[in-house]
Amino acid sequence: MKAISVLGSTGSIGTQTLEIAEEFPEQFRVVAITAGVNLPLVVKQIKQHNPEVVALAEKSLLPELQETLESLSSQERPPKLPTLVGGVEGLKIAASWENADMVVSGIVGCAGLLPTLAAIRSGKDLVLANKETLIAAAPVVLPELKRSGSRLLPADSEHSAIFQCLQGTPWAENAHLSTGIPTPGLRRIQLTASGGAFRDWSADDLKKATIADATSHPNWSMGRKITVDSATLMNKGLEVIEAHYLFGIDYQQIEIVIHPQSIIHSMIELSDSSVLAQLGWPDMKLPILYCLSWPNRQETPWRRLNLTEIGELTFKSPDTEKYPCMDLAYAAGKAGGTMPAVLNAANEEAVAEFLREKIHFLDIPKVIEKTCEKHKNDLKSNPNLDEVIAIDSWSRQNVKELVSKDKNILTL
Repeated sequence: MKAISVLGSTGSIGTQTLEIAEEFPEQFRVVAITAGVNLPLVVKQIKQHNPEVVALAEKSLLPELQETLESLSSQERPPKLPTLVGGVEGLKIAASWENADMVVSGIVGCAGLLPTLAAIRSGKDLVLANKETLIAAAPVVLPELKRSGSRLLPADSEHSAIFQCLQGTPWAENAHLSTGIPTPGLRRIQLTASGGAFRDWSADDLKKATIADATSHPNWSMGRKITVDSATLMNKGLEVIEAHYLFGIDYQQIEIVIHPQSIIHSMIELSDSSVLAQLGWPDMKLPILYCLSWPNRQETPWRRLNLTEIGELTFKSPDTEKYPCMDLAYAAGKAGGTMPAVLNAANEEAVAEFLREKIHFLDIPKVIEKTCEKHKNDLKSNPNLDEVIAIDSWSRQNVKELVSKDKNILTL
């Protein structure tokens, strides 16, 4: 049985991880969880999983949580109330909890960076669903992985697909897991993308895009931010950067392919021209379970893939005019150093401004590009953690200033 710490237990990745633990109680037990402000769900998770420690990002909510737990009836209360901790230090405590064998990093954004680093430094195996850990801070994270021996398992469906396809290749025998070591025999990675909410729209039609349009994904059920990222294709651009760091492959060897059915989750081409793909229904539970079970596979009662039911699988190249964020991500990745951190933070803030109805959908790439351009003269090739955090903060502030002062970016 593996003991698991779940960072971001009330989010999409966290809740699905806990569902897996419920479904396979003989294989997994939850010893630590962290959350934000959704106390009703946290209480429900505590009653269901009886974790040893619970961390809240908002430390001020700890007394309310303590009071709620103490007021539970004897039938509802867990046998032993968990240790409650809060703030960044509390998140780090849960991430490095001594009794945890594995940590699932599902906190969205750079808020997940410090607790994820705490898990790495404590030598825990890490199930990574937090893109920002590598995108914003790879120059910091990769050396920490090598020092601690922590094994990084990618939970994104695309990177999990690549990871699964690489099993049995020379990479699996000669490289440490996901630490940027070049991948022997790997010629090309093809990251598949659904195309998001606007895959059937023309570039010109995007002028009419609304928040409701951008947050309605045709294939996946995700949070609003990542659904907007799918609509701009920034999610795929960020995955390109992540794949570069995970598998040690050059950017010119990483391609994006629009695959509307979301059945092939990604493909690799090997040196002998063989192409390997991982297929499955669009369901994040499968890549999460693979990480939790690795190097084994867990027997499940889940729905089996039937290709005759699907009928056809189609592919096309992405439209760079419709998806300018894709090129911005490639450029930031190639620039390296602190530029991916600037790109990521600018995107997070731009999407937040869009969801607050401060800017139009088409303004998202404009504010990102302006922010990245402004950072070029200050780019640091090998930043430390403090510099990454400072750059992240600067990028967010720059987007806010652009939105409030530079009316020329606005298309509304």
